[in-house]
Amino acid sequence: MLQPRQPALFDLPVLPRSVPFADRARSLALVANAASFETARMVAQVATQGWWEASVKNAGGDPVRVPLTASPPVPLDLPNGIDAEAKEFGRDLAALPVAEANALIGRLYTQALPAADRATSGVFYTPSVLVQRLLNKAEQAGHEWARDRAIDPSCGAGAFLVEAASRMIAALHGVNPAIVLSNLASRLRGWEIDPFAAWLAQVAVEVVALEQTLVTGRRLGAVTEVRDALVDFADATGRWELVMGNPPFGKVKDTPALRARFRRSLHGHPNLYGLFTDLAVHLARSDGGVVAYLTPTSFLAGDYFKHLRRVLHDHAPPVSVDLVESRTDAFEDVLQEVALSAFKRGGTAGPAACAVLTVTPRGMVDEPTGMLVLPADADAPWTLPRSADDTQLVERLRKMPTRLADWGYEVSTGPLVWNRHKPRLHNESKPGRVPVVWAEAVTPDSHFVLKATRRNHRAWFQPRGPDDPNLVDRPCVLVQRTTAKEQHRRLICAEMPASIFAQFKAVAVENHLNMVRPTGRKPKVPLRVLAAFLATTTADRVLRCINGSVAVSAFELKAMPLPTPEQIVAATRAVDVEAAVRSIYRIG
Repeated sequence: MLQPRQPALFDLPVLPRSVPFADRARSLALVANAASFETARMVAQVATQGWWEASVKNAGGDPVRVPLTASPPVPLDLPNGIDAEAKEFGRDLAALPVAEANALIGRLYTQALPAADRATSGVFYTPSVLVQRLLNKAEQAGHEWARDRAIDPSCGAGAFLVEAASRMIAALHGVNPAIVLSNLASRLRGWEIDPFAAWLAQVAVEVVALEQTLVTGRRLGAVTEVRDALVDFADATGRWELVMGNPPFGKVKDTPALRARFRRSLHGHPNLYGLFTDLAVHLARSDGGVVAYLTPTSFLAGDYFKHLRRVLHDHAPPVSVDLVESRTDAFEDVLQEVALSAFKRGGTAGPAACAVLTVTPRGMVDEPTGMLVLPADADAPWTLPRSADDTQLVERLRKMPTRLADWGYEVSTGPLVWNRHKPRLHNESKPGRVPVVWAEAVTPDSHFVLKATRRNHRAWFQPRGPDDPNLVDRPCVLVQRTTAKEQHRRLICAEMPASIFAQFKAVAVENHLNMVRPTGRKPKVPLRVLAAFLATTTADRVLRCINGSVAVSAFELKAMPLPTPEQIVAATRAVDVEAAVRSIYRIG
C-alpha cells in the first residue's frame, strides 16, 4: 500500500455535520491535499461510495443489489477516522439535489488535488448555477433534449453531464424507462483524460437515472469515456447537436502533431481552452450544431486569439455572450474573467445577445447589456457592452473607422526584458548607464515619475553601446500592460516627455509597458493630445469594451475606435476635456 507523505496531518480536526457542506468538503480536501495525490482520490472515492449507497436507499433500492460502478484502483487505505468522515459526508449529500451533490463531490476532488496538479491541468469545478445558465442558452439556440445528442469533451466530474441528463429525462417524461436509459447511453457522452474524474462523472449520471434503473433492473450504459480529446476526435467530427462544457485553462506543450491538428486556430503558443474551442467547432454538426462553453474572456480580443476568432466568425458565430462579473464568488483560485458563450454552426452571423452575470452566495443576477455585432475584419477584437450604460457607446464604436495609425502612431512593447539582463541592471548611476523606466513610473493619475522602488527593480541599465536595442531615445506615451477590470482604470498611461531625453539622451523601457510612438516627425495628433485623450474616462471605457483579459496589449490599443484627428484636437482645447470627448462618442 502507498502511504501518505505526512501521516500526522490526518489528525487535523474534522468539522461536525452541522457545518455547511462546502466547509466540510474544504476540510476533507485540506486533509487529503496535505497527504498525497492518492489520498485525494481515495477521499473522493469513499465520499462517492457513501453518496451512492444513500441515494440508492432513498430511491427505494438496495445498494447490495445495485452496487457502485467499479472505480479505477486507488492503492491506499484511509485511516478509520477520515474514512468514516468521508463516507458520512457522502451519505449526507444524498439529501441534496443531484447537481448540488455532484458539485460538492467535484469541489472535494479538485480541491483535494495537489495545487500544482490542479493549476497545471486547469482543473476547476463549475458552479451548477452557471451550468444551468449555459444550457438554457443552448436551448435558446435550438438544442432539443428529447432528440438531440450532446457531448462534453472535457467533462471533469460531470457537472454538465448531470444537468444534461436531467433535462433529457425531463424531456422524455412518460417514455418507457428502458428507452430513457437507452437514450442517455446513446445521446449523451463525456470525454475525460483523467480516469478517476471520468468515473465520478459516470456515477453522477447514474444517480440522476436511479429511478429508471430501479424500475427496469437495468444499469445505465457507459456515458463517459477516458479519452484525450485533443488527440482522438476524428470519429466524432460533425456528429453532435450540442458540444458543451468548461474546458481546462492554461498552456499546453506545443507539438508538430498538435499544431497540424489545430493549425487554423493557432497563433502563438497553444492554450488549452482555445484548442478545446476549435475542437468543439469540429465536433458540432455543420447544419446547426450548438457550442455552449464556459471559458476565459481572453479570446474576445488580443492578437493571440485572432485566428480562433476567425474560425468562430467563419464557422460558428456567437448567438449569446454572458460575462461573469464576480469571478471570485463563482470560482475559487480562478484569476481570469470568464464568459458563458453560445455559438451556432451553419448560420449567418447576426447580433449576439450580451449580459453581465453577478454571482452571489444567494444565486445569480443577470443584466442584459446589448448586442455584439461581429466586426467585418474577422481577426479584430469583439466589441462588447460591459454594462447597460455601454449600449449606446458600443453602437457608436462600430461606426468609428479611425485608429491610432490614422493619428500617426504605432504601438510596441518596451524592449527591455529585465530578467534576461540582470547583470546589466544596477542601483547606482555611472557614466554610460541609462535610467530604467518601469511600469511604476506611470502613475494612476497619468503622471510620469522616474522611479524604481519595487522589489528587484534597479534604477540603471548598462547598454552595450548607442545601438543597443533596449534603448529608447524619442518621446512617447507609455501605457501599463497589465491591469485588472476591478481597478478604477484599465488605461494607466502618461507622456514620457522630451525633457527626459534632454537630461539622459536615452532610457531603457521595461517590457511591462506599451510605447505609443509617432510614425513620423509630425503626427496628425500631437503627443500631448494623445496622452490627454488616453487619460479620459471615455477612453478607458472604450478599451474595456474591446479587452478580454488583464493584458492591455498593443493589438488592442491599435484597434481602439477613435475620433478623427480634427475632432480630438478640438476636444482637448475645451475647458472640460472629459465632457468634450464624451460628446464625440455621444455618451452622457
